[in-house]
Amino acid sequence: MAPKKDDKNKVVAENRRARFDYHVEDSLEVGIMLTGTEVKALREGKANIAESYASPEDGAIWLINANIPEYSAGNRQNHEPKRKRKLLLHKKEIARLSQAVERKGYTLMPLRLYFNERGMAKLELGLGQGKKNHDKRDTVKNRDWSRQKQRLLRDRG
Repeated sequence: MAPKKDDKNKVVAENRRARFDYHVEDSLEVGIMLTGTEVKALREGKANIAESYASPEDGAIWLINANIPEYSAGNRQNHEPKRKRKLLLHKKEIARLSQAVERKGYTLMPLRLYFNERGMAKLELGLGQGKKNHDKRDTVKNRDWSRQKQRLLRDRG
């Protein structure tokens, strides 16, 4: 996906499928521990978080299966593209999210990866439950109806 340019945030990668597959009840901005070549690859606009998820392990929350390809001008000390990356949160947030995942059956999924106004790489992390097939059909139906409604209003107006 090509990078988008917001007023203040440069979106590098977006997980549009997450909002279709999950009821996102809460989202929060978290930091992410990256190496230098990973940051440079992100600045080139190369990343994929569509198949990734976050998991609480060892008292921290880790981003798993996020693909940041190797930096094109990197040398032999380039990073591994699909390594686990630690997410930076406060202890209370880690405890709250871990309890939600373990006790209530929620899922942590990355929604978008971007650079904030200070130039720091941030991840928007969503907390939600999976949708059933009938919920997904309702989502598609509502989206199609709203598009059709917009077409009708545009043609008549």
